[in-house]
Amino acid sequence: MTVLIAGAGIAGLSLALTCEQIGVPFKIFEAVDSLRPLGVGINLQPNAVRELFDLGLEEDLTEIGVETREYGMFSKYGLEIWTEPRGKWAGYNWPQYSIHRGLLQMLLYRKLVERAGPGCIETGWRATGFENVDGGAVLHLMSTANGDKRAEKGTAVVGADGIHSALRAQMEPDEGEPVWGGAVLWRATSRSRGFRTGATMALIGHDTQRLVAYPISKPDPETGLLTMNWIAELRYDPGAGWNKEDWNREANIDDFYPAFTDWKFHWIDIPQLITSADKVFEYPMVDRDPLDRWTYGRVTLIGDAAHATYPVGSNGASQAIVDARKLGRYMLDHGVSSAALEAYEAELLPATRNIVLTNRGGGGPDAVLQMIEDRCGGAFENIGDVASHEELATHAAKYKKIAGFSIDALNALPRTIPDGARI
Repeated sequence: MTVLIAGAGIAGLSLALTCEQIGVPFKIFEAVDSLRPLGVGINLQPNAVRELFDLGLEEDLTEIGVETREYGMFSKYGLEIWTEPRGKWAGYNWPQYSIHRGLLQMLLYRKLVERAGPGCIETGWRATGFENVDGGAVLHLMSTANGDKRAEKGTAVVGADGIHSALRAQMEPDEGEPVWGGAVLWRATSRSRGFRTGATMALIGHDTQRLVAYPISKPDPETGLLTMNWIAELRYDPGAGWNKEDWNREANIDDFYPAFTDWKFHWIDIPQLITSADKVFEYPMVDRDPLDRWTYGRVTLIGDAAHATYPVGSNGASQAIVDARKLGRYMLDHGVSSAALEAYEAELLPATRNIVLTNRGGGGPDAVLQMIEDRCGGAFENIGDVASHEELATHAAKYKKIAGFSIDALNALPRTIPDGARI
């Protein structure tokens, strides 16, 4: 009874830790030769943080993450449109964390090796496909070093191999490349002083030009500087094409910086953030169309392989963690079986479909930015003259419900994996 996991990203490692917790044998196969802390900042919503706490990672997350205290939206003139408390300040039983993606991945990897031993993961092997066989499934692999091929049989196979998933490509051979909607992101970190609460996540601008910024480290006690994660975004004609052949490359700030040179406000200096970054990476904002199914016999998908979505609402990594934990729960309920995979899909596929389509269709929490831009060009003396508090609060609550982190509903949920439960 072994679960074969393709991919050692956040989704795959979270599933492996869950399997170890509930007593399910597993093995991870990862394409890279060695895991390194790549990426920039991400947010972990309370629905994912509670799952990581249940995996015994509370102290570690507190050490490497920043408890997000406030979430705010601001016009292109730096004027406050809407702010709200986050995490425990909002009434959740768990915090929200702003954290470096690479540090989170390495934390999950380190804890997995400590608990399950170094033999639980093999690097340098890329998943290329699968097949269902009597009593289980086969994962096909290729060495990234020399092209050697091998096949591993397990009781189930889980594709956690990201937006370019080979397992998904076998399930949907005509799908093609991810879908680009016209937005391009430039992502980086800079050393800076904090703003507002010191643990605020800010969205500034509107649909065609905006910037997101939030701290992912605590201030240095001597200098007062922290690591600020930021994402600049500009929108282009989707038909014009972009650097689609290279999804994550180092960029020249001259490609976007001129659009932000006058975005210096009393509470944040965006030109300084951009020009002080060591490296800036360019990433066309893409997603994939929702699938009608993720599960074929003893094979299923989780994380970006299942439901890649725009980075709107800060719930991509959070949903990957929730996927892993839900799949573990259904393995507890049904054993490592096709019934477990189908039950997982039945619950999670409709929910994540709604998230993908909401984010793509402009229904995310950031839609408020364009609403204010349309009504007043982003300039106002009193936001209440442009949009009522009730209107803004209703929109914020609607997205929390879609994404699965409404405060009262989440606080009332029982643990996904009961304490001490073993298969």
